[in-house]
Amino acid sequence: MFGRTKKEITIRGKYEKDLWSVEVGQGQIGQVLLNLYVNAWQAMPGGGVLYLATENVIFHKSDVKPFSAASGRYVKISVTDTGVGMDKATREKIFDPFFTTKMMGRGTGLGLASAYGIIKNHNGFIQVYSEKGEGTTFTIYLPASDKEVLVEKKSNGDILKGSETILLVDDEDMVTDVAQELLERLGYRVLLADNGKTALEVYEKNRERIDLVVLDMIMPDMGGGDTYDGLKKLDPAVKVLLSSGYSINGQVTEILGRGCNGFIQKPFKMNELSQKIREVLE
Repeated sequence: MFGRTKKEITIRGKYEKDLWSVEVGQGQIGQVLLNLYVNAWQAMPGGGVLYLATENVIFHKSDVKPFSAASGRYVKISVTDTGVGMDKATREKIFDPFFTTKMMGRGTGLGLASAYGIIKNHNGFIQVYSEKGEGTTFTIYLPASDKEVLVEKKSNGDILKGSETILLVDDEDMVTDVAQELLERLGYRVLLADNGKTALEVYEKNRERIDLVVLDMIMPDMGGGDTYDGLKKLDPAVKVLLSSGYSINGQVTEILGRGCNGFIQKPFKMNELSQKIREVLE
């Protein structure tokens, strides 16, 4: 998905042949990887190479003590870019919420903070190595599992198309690029907003032709909840599909309880996205 939308990036992979399995929330880990790819892309404004690697590793107690993690078998995932790199001050703050730099690109910085939290919640840990002008490597370690691998059942759901106009609200460029491509393939006209304030302005100007708002939950300044309230004030009949990289939680449930029309988890899958949109619109 990333490679299709960012043709200026060359992706090279080196993967362990008999990689151990891990027990993870697939959507959440997908979001972590997408966040790391976006960070790499932003660090390579003129294009570059993205190196992906996986490896089986075994840690002793002394190895993982600094990370408050258990010893044992881990799966290592490395994401390396050939970009601008980071100085020590930036490296020390890179996982802080809302930290970002103009040199590193756009977005809120929430991507890396959420990546850190997701990996920690999976009893793993994440490291960053970078030098100014020498690129960056993010390394994820996830505990290996002895459980039987479950083969994902393919959905029988059809891809449903439409022709309505959708306002897509998300502060991460990579998400909007991919989602816009998916929506346009499904036949929809797409308007974009990268924050809540802009979303309200775009909706007010185009309310007669916007049929649905796909709204990100986590944004700086004005989050999904406040943006939803603003949209309802402009148009009590507005149709809103909430989206988030996290599983459905209390905040999402509360907004759904206030009349929001549905929820979809990122990263989007075409058949699921197509069906959710038709559910709300019809």
